[in-house]
Amino acid sequence: MGSLFRSEEVCLAQLFLQSASAYSCVSELGERGLLEFRDLNPKVSAFQRRFVGEVRRCEEMEKTFSFLQQELRAAGRAPGPCAGSPRAPLAREALRLQEQSEQLAQELREVSGNRASLRARLRDLRRYLHVLREGQRLTSLPAPLGSPARPRALSEREPVLDPSLHQHLDRKINFVAGVIHPWRVSAFERLLWRACRGYLVASFVEMPEPMEDPATGEDITWVIFLISYWGEQIGQKIRKISDCFHCHVYPYPESEASRADTMAGLVNQIQDLSVVLEETEQYLAQVLDKVVVALPTWRVQVQKMKAIYLVLNQCSFDVTEKCLIAEVWCPVRDLTQVQDALRQGSYTSGSSVECFVQRVPTSESPPTLIRTNKFTAGFQSIVDAYGVASYQEVNPAPYAIITFPFIFAVMFGDVGHGLLMFLFALWMVLYENSPSLRQATNEIWQTFFEGRYLILLMGAFSIYTGFIYNECFSKATVIFPSAWSVAAMANRSSWSSDYLATHPSLTLDPNVTGVFQGPYPFGIDPIWSLATNHLNFLNSFKMKMSVVLGIVHMGFGVMLGIFNHVHFQQWHRLVLELLPEMIFLLALFGYLVFLIFYKWVTFSAADSMVAPSILIHFIDMFLFTSNPGNLPLYRGQVPVQTVLVVLALASVPVLLLGTPLYLRCRGRAPRTGHPAVGLGPWCGGAGVGGAQRGVTAVPVQPVAAEEQEPLLEGQESGNSVNTTKEDVESGGHSHGAEHRDFAEIFMHQAIHTIEYCLGCVSNTASYLRLWALSLAHAQLSEVLWTMVMRHGFVGLRYVGGVVLVPVFAAFAVLTVAILLVMEGLSAFLHALRLHW
Repeated sequence: MGSLFRSEEVCLAQLFLQSASAYSCVSELGERGLLEFRDLNPKVSAFQRRFVGEVRRCEEMEKTFSFLQQELRAAGRAPGPCAGSPRAPLAREALRLQEQSEQLAQELREVSGNRASLRARLRDLRRYLHVLREGQRLTSLPAPLGSPARPRALSEREPVLDPSLHQHLDRKINFVAGVIHPWRVSAFERLLWRACRGYLVASFVEMPEPMEDPATGEDITWVIFLISYWGEQIGQKIRKISDCFHCHVYPYPESEASRADTMAGLVNQIQDLSVVLEETEQYLAQVLDKVVVALPTWRVQVQKMKAIYLVLNQCSFDVTEKCLIAEVWCPVRDLTQVQDALRQGSYTSGSSVECFVQRVPTSESPPTLIRTNKFTAGFQSIVDAYGVASYQEVNPAPYAIITFPFIFAVMFGDVGHGLLMFLFALWMVLYENSPSLRQATNEIWQTFFEGRYLILLMGAFSIYTGFIYNECFSKATVIFPSAWSVAAMANRSSWSSDYLATHPSLTLDPNVTGVFQGPYPFGIDPIWSLATNHLNFLNSFKMKMSVVLGIVHMGFGVMLGIFNHVHFQQWHRLVLELLPEMIFLLALFGYLVFLIFYKWVTFSAADSMVAPSILIHFIDMFLFTSNPGNLPLYRGQVPVQTVLVVLALASVPVLLLGTPLYLRCRGRAPRTGHPAVGLGPWCGGAGVGGAQRGVTAVPVQPVAAEEQEPLLEGQESGNSVNTTKEDVESGGHSHGAEHRDFAEIFMHQAIHTIEYCLGCVSNTASYLRLWALSLAHAQLSEVLWTMVMRHGFVGLRYVGGVVLVPVFAAFAVLTVAILLVMEGLSAFLHALRLHW
């Protein structure tokens, strides 16, 4: 069988790497994604390993990359995806990469710092200019003699000093000017008045344009204040209070001519700084362009380089320190590719000594390796989410490709809803190579996109079951003529107008000749959608269908164990485990399926009123009694049911004690291997360059020693680096471990027996969720149609068409949100539960 049906054969191998070419060889192996490395230095701390300096250097480069990433984010840019898969750089290339990244980061720091200082200086000059302009309006001198008198109406632009006070020029008037945050104005003004006792005149004016707040980065409208005072002590108080309120205070020239000169100088400085700032930002944009282009590739290269050194830290050095020894789990069929990769790595490094690989025997259980592609990866993830199959066991994922969409469709059966889901998944499949779909960062979208093939099959199977249920948006479709005819009853009855007026609902009697003309060609007859007992009919049909599908699904899962027992040559498990399990399942619940089909075949419409109840017979079967009021289905039913219950009960002790006693009598309990330690970064797609796409490699539970024997046949005896000869010969067991192994086997078998027997009962009832969710989906769809869509059709003439537009929009939104998304997710989770 291929690896899709059973995990591949994996062996333990040793790599002998020459010191000069070890880096290149591990890089080449990582690009191919063939191996899983083991840690041969488990007791050595990370700070004492040989390549800890190189790992730290990689981490320093990653810190530099994080700084570059932050600068890009601050500039509103995002680096694009890495084009292709760049290889890990060589040692000399790594030094050049580190130098370039640090030089680019230093340049970016300098340019960003210069831009920040220029912006702060420009912002400060603009505030100063606004302060002088507003202060010029507030402190302007009165007009000369002979000019027209100005009106005396008070306003914000009126001079602070009254013209009559200019005659007292012997008193020197001082000014404090600056800007303050608008939230602090009221408290600032109140404190000034109380501290200075009114010996000042303060004016507050909003700045004409908003400016950036350096603390928060938000644009706010600053408030300009101009305070005139007399006396030096008052001035010191004002300045101290301004510092406490974080005000930006600027020097204010006393004469009007000085203020005009200062404003002219500020305008020139602002123009010069604006030109310099524009050039700085252009240069910064050029530097950021370099970062956007180089950063994705650098990040991948450094990640691969760091992974290589982490792998090399797991290797063991020989005594001469000229050779590194690594232990790996490797697929047997890829050993030639591993040797080819080692040869290529030696050639790339220029080493004259070739590295080589050697397969070694082991008593440990290898990890499970299942290769997948973009179609099977989603189904394999569903299986792995519950548990990974043990080494060389049957992989359930290929069978889930059919059973999972089908069980989902049983609960989601509707032609219209399935078609919408199918078209959505088909769009994702057709445009799966589109960068906009692959590179989306939304986690929910990524989940849908990764499961596009699963959704595609779920939609296709839902269309199929929708035709069987004959439901399309809750309405029946008449593909074929109905097999029921009212004309036959009308011709043979004496229905009068008065009778029809008093009987709005008529019952079709299948016993009348010509009423029922045979089964509907495919699915359920559309006439059932008009029947008043429509729900009763579907209840009976879907409930029995759920039980039948559940027993078949569980029986198929048990039968898969045959392939495991035959592959591992555990013939005793076929008789002592598989056979009792099948007897218990079929004697009880398989018999229930037989009763369902037997009743369908035996009883017709003519004798349907006297048909016995299957549920009563099934209850009497466990009670070893018969019910006189419930007629038997066939002769000798009670003895047959008694024998089946006895067989089912007798299979329980065989299942419980058979395997432990057999192994105890043979005197060779299975040896439990030691789990692999130090699994390398190649596991599950991580590591140097990432593992090969679609490869699953994870550690599993130990298996029996006889399961390992075919793997070790034909191999020369040898020891692993960290496995002694006694471990290989005894499998890691002491001589007094036989009793402990028997107790462990018995407890494991007891847990399995209890779980299986109780699971047969609970899981059979659990499959009734197929019936419940199918009815719930159909009823929700019918309610949505009745409560929403029908209102658009009850209008008259053009009114109904106008009303239908918003009604259909609401119907479409509710259909997608409730029936497709919520109901689809619910059915998906229940199908997942049944498979687990």
